[in-house]
Amino acid sequence: MADPLQTAEQVALVAIPIIVAITLHEAAHGYAARHFGDDTAARAGRVSLNPLRHVDLFGTILLPGILLLSHAGFVFGYAKPVPVNFAALRNPKRDMVWVAAAGPGMNILLALLSVLALFVALQFGGMAHKTVLEFFWTSVEINLVLAVFNLLPVPPLDGGRVAVGLLPQPLSLALAQLNRFGMLLLIAIFILLPLIGINLFHYLVQIPVEFLERPLLSLLGIPEQ
Repeated sequence: MADPLQTAEQVALVAIPIIVAITLHEAAHGYAARHFGDDTAARAGRVSLNPLRHVDLFGTILLPGILLLSHAGFVFGYAKPVPVNFAALRNPKRDMVWVAAAGPGMNILLALLSVLALFVALQFGGMAHKTVLEFFWTSVEINLVLAVFNLLPVPPLDGGRVAVGLLPQPLSLALAQLNRFGMLLLIAIFILLPLIGINLFHYLVQIPVEFLERPLLSLLGIPEQ
């Protein structure tokens, strides 16, 4: 029988970093949108660091919990999307790129800050506190997964909006049309295809994340497993 204390510790090691990562990801979208002229998120109370304003019951709590307890090999989650009226931005096509990129950009920043914290912990004898090291490395992995996944150029993901903002008009309009079917496409790619043995999540997200982790592990002096 599993030790309840150990199980609670494992859940906390994932829950805290994922709540912080998702909260700041969504808040970054709201702050960026307000900076570039759209106050929709601010009026909805979503320009906030309060996790309760961003938490989605399934995406933030149940989904990561299911993946963790089922030993899926990765942990993923999402929050309630911040409402953004791109038409209200001062320069919609250009500013859309900055607003969309703000979320993944925040996750990359959090990953780097977690690496810094991990480095400091190692310098001050953190090896004696395995839980501390696991906490910060879990934060690195969660933030890199969120950044890479959200930068995939598929609407309604952030990467899709970045691509719409950067591509010339005919191509950007065609890609924007996929927004209506984007969620169905993501379900097909990451849920249905694995059922028939095609794991695109591994190739599109896990391999890029592992590639980004190598120099971080080298910097920390931790051998790759």
